[in-house]
Amino acid sequence: MYVNPNFKTKRELRDAVKAGRPVNVYQPGLRETPSEGWASVEGPHYPKPHTWYAEVRLEAGLVKAVR
Repeated sequence: MYVNPNFKTKRELRDAVKAGRPVNVYQPGLRETPSEGWASVEGPHYPKPHTWYAEVRLEAGLVKAVR
């Protein structure tokens, strides 16, 4: 799964979530994306090589925590 917007680093993702910016997740080709609980994400998006991986906690479809 990926996050939207497309962050170059995990640090950028953490900073955005900490600042309260809206971040959601999606999986190309998947009809329903999880909206609650924990999910694994990676970035940056294809076709760039993935350089970071994270677990995110979702609430109402938005990322609320990163580990």
